[in-house]
Amino acid sequence: MTVESTAARKNTRGGGKRTTAKKASPAKVKATAPAPAEAEQDQLVQLLTPEGKRVEHPEYAIDLSDGELRGLYRDMVLTRRFDAEATTLQRQGELGLWASLLGQEAAQIGSGRALRDDDYVFPTYREHGVAWCRGVDPTNLLGMFRGVNNGGWDPNSNNFHLYTIVIGSQTLHATGYAMGVQKDGADSAVIAYFGDGASSQGDVAESFTFSAVYNAPVVFFCQNNQWAISEPTEKQTRVPLYQRARGYGFPGVRVDGNDVLACLAVTRAALDRARAGEGPTLVEAFTYRMGAHTTSDDPTRYRRDEEREAWEAKDPILRLRIYLEAEGIADQAYLDSVEEESEALGKRVREVVRAMPDPDTLAIFENVYADGHALVDEERAQFAAYQASFVDAEEN
Repeated sequence: MTVESTAARKNTRGGGKRTTAKKASPAKVKATAPAPAEAEQDQLVQLLTPEGKRVEHPEYAIDLSDGELRGLYRDMVLTRRFDAEATTLQRQGELGLWASLLGQEAAQIGSGRALRDDDYVFPTYREHGVAWCRGVDPTNLLGMFRGVNNGGWDPNSNNFHLYTIVIGSQTLHATGYAMGVQKDGADSAVIAYFGDGASSQGDVAESFTFSAVYNAPVVFFCQNNQWAISEPTEKQTRVPLYQRARGYGFPGVRVDGNDVLACLAVTRAALDRARAGEGPTLVEAFTYRMGAHTTSDDPTRYRRDEEREAWEAKDPILRLRIYLEAEGIADQAYLDSVEEESEALGKRVREVVRAMPDPDTLAIFENVYADGHALVDEERAQFAAYQASFVDAEEN
């Protein structure tokens, strides 16, 4: 799989003209939506342009060795390969569902590599790149999506919490954990990942309030991939997401989510601020979900092709590769070695998943009540009979 190969269909977000009433009284003036978020590009922190040109930012400087730069490239390529393999496995019936990170590699790898070992991560269900940075075996992420376990890894071994399916709730967990870290007198920080859709949840608003009031050492990392399933960002908010932090009393910053260097620099600064006792920060990584929300979604029903084409030109892996080649930091031999490593990773993922047991279809009934329940027993028996009917049909 080459760096340039990305999944699926091309998309875009629709937009409408902004109108105003002429000579209308205040009571009759109709509220209109603000300009699209792209109008805020002047606020975007960027260190590597889509053309692979290195630029400086007055507030966010970063100085990485050649080895570190090559490492970021390797992280993104391998993460993308793992993600593509998982998507294929789901299409082949090996996984029940998969939430792809395609297009969001820079946001996740950049922020993930900004973390210290003693920092704690609260992810959603799409942070496969962050899991990679925390040393979680990629195959451990797949057990839950196959239905054979509820997570697959020990959160305390890597300071990486189990995936959270409930939208936005992990921000409250992160805030509470950060308040505990603060009371323990530790200098570690906590980071919570969520999407633009989750920013509309009450849990996120509550976590902002508590973290601000208690000055908790937490970073809220919002991956604004432009779509909350089929709902575009401009239908979720009247201001850019990062500006919401201002109303709670802590800073917010928008970073180019397809620029791995900028994501690393901004997240590192936010984490340092948290460790220094200066409270929370909201980071909005302005990126794009190149594929479907999950494998059960069809983005062609609500997005047009042109927008995806525009975002393909901002591909996070390709822009870093262009920079590495132009600066002589990575030669063809290195690029080929990463490609070979990605092929080996894909093969290992396929083998491990296909060796996993089939999920126990009756296990869902086991933990509904601690001491059992007659109605649950009846439902279990009905479902078991239903499942058995398929076996009988095959035998006949």
